[in-house]
Amino acid sequence: FQDQHMTRSMHIVCPHCVAVNRLPAGRVSEAPKCGKCGRPVFTSHPVELNQTSFHKHISRSDIPVVVDFWAPWCGPCKMMAPSFEESAAVLEPRVRLAKLNTENEQAIAAQYAIRSIPTLVIFENGQEVARQPGAMMGPDIVRWVEANI
Repeated sequence: FQDQHMTRSMHIVCPHCVAVNRLPAGRVSEAPKCGKCGRPVFTSHPVELNQTSFHKHISRSDIPVVVDFWAPWCGPCKMMAPSFEESAAVLEPRVRLAKLNTENEQAIAAQYAIRSIPTLVIFENGQEVARQPGAMMGPDIVRWVEANI
């Protein structure tokens, strides 16, 4: 009798080549490599998203994806960036952290009605489940994510 958790599979999008990987759920924390490009599926760093990778990450990942909607000219965004980076190392592989530059991807920012930046949004199965406008520091990001997934 095998543990059902070990035999269930999860889909995780590669942060490098955007291939969808099917991984045994019980082995996600064992530093899996992408079946297509061979690079690590988890890097302990936020993934930079664009038009193509954004939709694939939020709709094809079986783990929650936390997107930081930011812009290069935004002071609070720059202040929050190191804390967001550190949070990726704490939350992976349970959660994928990602960044979307709203200057480069204005259509996505408009689609999700991003009115202020930074704004953090948690997506699960392609759906928004939580939103937090404004900069957060350090452990507050991890606490907010864990409280909402």
